Amino acid sequence: MGKGKLAKFADMETYRNVFQYPYSVVSDVPFAMRGHWNEQYFRNQNPIVLELGCGKGEYSVELAKAHPDHNYIGVDIKGARMWTGATRALQEGIENVAFLRTNIEIIDHFFAEDEVSEIWLTFSDPQMKNPRKRLTSTYFLERYRRFLTDQGCIHLKTDSNFLFTYTKALVERNALPQLACTEDLYADAADSEAASIQTYYEQMWLSRGLSIKYMQFLLPRTTPLEEPDIEIELDDYRSYHRSKRSPLETAK
Repeated sequence: MGKGKLAKFADMETYRNVFQYPYSVVSDVPFAMRGHWNEQYFRNQNPIVLELGCGKGEYSVELAKAHPDHNYIGVDIKGARMWTGATRALQEGIENVAFLRTNIEIIDHFFAEDEVSEIWLTFSDPQMKNPRKRLTSTYFLERYRRFLTDQGCIHLKTDSNFLFTYTKALVERNALPQLACTEDLYADAADSEAASIQTYYEQMWLSRGLSIKYMQFLLPRTTPLEEPDIEIELDDYRSYHRSKRSPLETAK
């Protein structure tokens, strides 16, 4: 039987690699390590990479193992899932990865200008009803620019055709530099870094016959950002084994 949520939360209160700051406790209190992650936690000057919506933290941990010359921080609000990656990192002595439990809507509260060099978005909720909640929306890109280096890199890996199409349209509308774009990662770039790590949920999508989409683009700091004005066909599911509820066929 798996460890219960309360026990996992209790564990993480003692974990030196976990920082828990949900929206309800942040308010206007400044985060003391903002701008000082390298000096105060990682004890080096290596580039910092975020995984937003990290779930169980598999991607963050595997990236940290593959790239000891980078520092990784997995971010999610669901602590019971995050416990898996945080526990594994401690058990395996992986020092270049940490975990931040907070709401991504306030992510800029925790990082200062130029503190982060890359962002990974791995299987984010496509938020088909609400453009503002999509992690590649202009709402979030503007927040990322507050702490991402100029021309910082964003990776999107997704099973969602809706989110992929939306993000591709947004990147093209704003002429953001695009480094990679494929609708079938394992057919087109099976030897790439993006294909080298598979999460538990990604394996489920693949077993279901879904292709994995991948994009990599740069985010200039001063480029004005506009939302794409297109209708996109909705995904026919919400998550694994859950069909969509909306009778609509498309959305913006």
